[in-house]
Amino acid sequence: MRWSVQSANTDDGGLPGLERAGLVRTVETPDFAGITFHEVLARTALNKLPEGGPMPFRYTVNTMRGCSHACRYCFARPTHEYLDLNAGLDFDSQLVVKLNVAAVLRKELRRRSWQRETVALGTNTDPYQRAEGRYRLMPGVITALAESGTPLSILTKGTLLRRDIPLLRTARGAVDIDVGVSLAMLDDDLRKQLDPGAPSPRARLDLIAALAEAGFRPHVMVAPVIPYLTDDTGALDALLGALADAGADRITAFPLHLRGATAGIFMEWLGEQHPALVRRYRALYSRGGYVRPEYSARLREKMAPLVARHGLGRTEPAPVAPTPAVISVPARPEPALTLF
Repeated sequence: MRWSVQSANTDDGGLPGLERAGLVRTVETPDFAGITFHEVLARTALNKLPEGGPMPFRYTVNTMRGCSHACRYCFARPTHEYLDLNAGLDFDSQLVVKLNVAAVLRKELRRRSWQRETVALGTNTDPYQRAEGRYRLMPGVITALAESGTPLSILTKGTLLRRDIPLLRTARGAVDIDVGVSLAMLDDDLRKQLDPGAPSPRARLDLIAALAEAGFRPHVMVAPVIPYLTDDTGALDALLGALADAGADRITAFPLHLRGATAGIFMEWLGEQHPALVRRYRALYSRGGYVRPEYSARLREKMAPLVARHGLGRTEPAPVAPTPAVISVPARPEPALTLF
């Protein structure tokens, strides 16, 4: 990287949200054309989720805010509004980087009250998006968690994770580590429209294979399933087959959620690229940000035999909830296909 030609600007452009976040400086560099980095000093690293939530973990760490993967359906887009940035282009190009996240995390993990509960990485924005190659925040975070005896999970679309496989193998000797890769489609042309900044499906399949070869049991998020675009039986069959061949251990899938500002951003794209689907989407999401329950039921019925065909798990009947969230398919220890 051409560090000598980067420019720094300590003025945040009149955005008080960044001042509240502890802005140190604003940086641009030709190596990341179109992206502005807002480097901040975080006051906290561990985020505690509300009690009784649907997630299987209570604590998360996010090294950055915003994501250059620019996924049009990203649920985290509205979080940029807390910083007086917008959920559209700003989320894709105005990245907030927590320079001191590992040091703050170490301090928090030393507290006597810390119970070494699992910490999830990659729950808001991708920890292995391209900017991680510049800032190298994840090695410090992984090391801090492992040295404190804290189990961790990682979810990413970023193939930069391969850089840290040796570190993760070492850390695995001290703590449990769950590694997940998000891959929702094999169609790279559609991926370029929906996830324009993310690695190709082929690159992510290679990442899954590398993780499996390193002794991990990759958890793959086939998510979100995009109604009428990625939910075709043939497309899902091909995807699950490719995941099985790559060494995926378990699969989680859920339909697209459209909440907050994300709904408008996605629907604008849909109207431009697939106008014939707009009416169907309005009907499908007529109750809010989640698909109608009958769609989730059909998706579950469609996926169950595909999972069995590719040897990814044993399917069992499961109740359908009124607001669908997750189809979870652990792969090899004879799990069940469940819809929450």
